[in-house]
Amino acid sequence: MAQENDSPADLTAPGALPVLYSFRRCPYAMRARMAIAVSGQRCELREVVLRDKPAELLAASPKGTVPVLVDVDGRVIDQSLDVMLWALRRHDPERWLQPGRGTPDEMLALIAECDGDFKRDLDGYKYPERQPGADAAAHRAQGALFLSRLEARLQATRCLYGEQVALADVAIAPFVRQFAQVDAAWFDAQPWPQLHAWLGARLGAPVFACVMAKYPKWQPGQPPLAHPRC
Repeated sequence: MAQENDSPADLTAPGALPVLYSFRRCPYAMRARMAIAVSGQRCELREVVLRDKPAELLAASPKGTVPVLVDVDGRVIDQSLDVMLWALRRHDPERWLQPGRGTPDEMLALIAECDGDFKRDLDGYKYPERQPGADAAAHRAQGALFLSRLEARLQATRCLYGEQVALADVAIAPFVRQFAQVDAAWFDAQPWPQLHAWLGARLGAPVFACVMAKYPKWQPGQPPLAHPRC
């Protein structure tokens, strides 16, 4: 990962770095920050509060979700997976885009399942009050089917697509983390030893610790803050 180096030449010139709007606890933003950190790409990090979104974020992306990356040429990337690919296609020193087993397209298909049905079940499980008539237990059971499939994959290899971490591991782990946190005792009691070990390794990785540092809410006019800082 890039070393901290916040010299004025790096950060204070207008448009010197891409701008990344992020929210620390958002799993989509987590995976984007990890890809940027491991790629060595530097950005200006703007930590936002989602209940009080800055006008600059909404001007860049009216949908108002994070992450949003505004490149130095003004191009806006407002989907987390696209931010990951933007960073890793520039520089991929740990070969996250080159899985040891399977293909990049297979990884993207599994990530799409995570972002689709599994995310909907995660939301129904964690936030049933937001969905009239939602059955949290049913959503947990459906989400567990996806996690059982991950467990089966991990019985063959240490990571989802081989022995080394790849894009799918980093893209999916923040959502498994969120699912596990809803009822940690229930999650820990499930017969998923490989999944538990995999999740522990992802959360114990230096890149995860790097991107989970806490920063104050961004305010217009404040000194720029570089990401990564480790």
